[in-house]
Amino acid sequence: MQQKIPFYLLVILLICLGMGSAVYRHINLEIPWLPGETREVWSVEARVEFTALDEPVIAQMAIPETQQGFTLLEQSTASPGFGLSYLTEEDIPAVRWSTQEAVGKQVLYYRAQFLLDEQQQRPWPDAPDVLAAPILSETTALVAERLIEQARQQAADQITMAAQLLNLLQSDDQQVQLLLQERSVEEAAMLLMQLAAIPARQVTALRLKNSRRNQDSRAYLMVYDTVHEVETESQRVAFFNLATGKEGRPQRLLIWELGDRPLIDLEGGRNTRISFSMQRDVAPVQQALEQKYSDVSAMQISLHSLPLEEQKLFRGLLLIPVGVMMVMLMRVLVGLRTSGTFMPVLIALALMQTALGAGLAGFVLLVVSGLMVRSYLSRLNLLLVARISAVIIIVILLTATFSVIAYNLRIVEGLNIIFFPMIIIAWTIERMSLLWEEEGGGEVMKQGGGSLLVALLAYLVMSNQYVQHLTFNFPGLQLVLLAMVLLLGSYTGYRLVELFRFSALHGRNKGASE
Repeated sequence: MQQKIPFYLLVILLICLGMGSAVYRHINLEIPWLPGETREVWSVEARVEFTALDEPVIAQMAIPETQQGFTLLEQSTASPGFGLSYLTEEDIPAVRWSTQEAVGKQVLYYRAQFLLDEQQQRPWPDAPDVLAAPILSETTALVAERLIEQARQQAADQITMAAQLLNLLQSDDQQVQLLLQERSVEEAAMLLMQLAAIPARQVTALRLKNSRRNQDSRAYLMVYDTVHEVETESQRVAFFNLATGKEGRPQRLLIWELGDRPLIDLEGGRNTRISFSMQRDVAPVQQALEQKYSDVSAMQISLHSLPLEEQKLFRGLLLIPVGVMMVMLMRVLVGLRTSGTFMPVLIALALMQTALGAGLAGFVLLVVSGLMVRSYLSRLNLLLVARISAVIIIVILLTATFSVIAYNLRIVEGLNIIFFPMIIIAWTIERMSLLWEEEGGGEVMKQGGGSLLVALLAYLVMSNQYVQHLTFNFPGLQLVLLAMVLLLGSYTGYRLVELFRFSALHGRNKGASE
């Protein structure tokens, strides 16, 4: 028993490593356990239109970045005749177009793709400093003070006080109307926040709706609670729609600019207008995650970093251990005999390239035809190498002949017979032929039938989309398969067919004892 302890520790270690790797990829890289999941990807386009004044032009526009709920996938511009630079190292990311000379109407485009990402929890920028209130007239200062005092009585913290102030701004109260006579709602809201010493900033946002064009941005107020200790980011920051005074951030509200600055700064032009278009697409989760983690080292060392052709190759290779496991189960636990240890796995791989019925028919046809030719070769007393070489050539000729016949008979599935491993089939024919000569046709039928049965089971498992998804996206599970193979390799009990084989003897012994 003591000799087995290191063995079982190794098995447990392999299982823990494999499962741990899979759980890590699921939690940290968001790879789903099941296939078929999709994600929303939003394409947003800003159209900047202005009239150039026949002089050097510099247009700098704030651009969005990854934020809570959204992950920036890619961005691009269309601006013929203009130089372009991204100011991503600034506090407020921006794109800058410039040209030495332009005249008349000019149109610039900026496009970005965002993944709707509930897992994205990038923290918001720190709260801005509260600026000193401007000098106000006596009447305005008195009205503002009364509004702040009224809101303070109904508020518990800075965010609820901001909510009360914005609600008051939406009312028809005479004091509010007096405050709004000389300023907009946005300016009045920021003024009240400054007088009440509430950290806040005005942000520009877009409400994403599918297939919308010529949409305008919306002004929101971002309010911070810097007094109370809170547990989550959502308790520290609140958004208010300045047009309605309502609190909350809808799920598809993209914050375009966080700097409390104009959306665009233009030199050398006038009559600036910015409009937005947006389009929702649904992308497979794998594609979306590959774009999201394109710069993350954990994803770069995975199979997803390989070219697509190599990825397709590994999708097939990683299924082989699954087929091997099926062979072990059927041979070790059930007791089925196969022609060649892992020949069924190769047949299953070939069946995955062909239709199941056409593949089985083609395999049987090749083997039977090959056995007939091999029976003639056995009479020639050839050397082993020469005999195998002859069988390989015959198998290739038979494959080409059957493909041509199938093509002329318009049986398209018959062309897939070329996916069968020729060398392995040649060896199978040779082995079956020897078995026929030594133990008779019955044993050939048993091993041939066992091979086809195991190949069929392996094919059913390997072609399952859930198995394919797990083996490729969670390669650590191969360690779990390895642990199971080691456990099966140490099995010394009865096989299932042996229980049936000795059941009659068991019944006879039981009757004798009675």
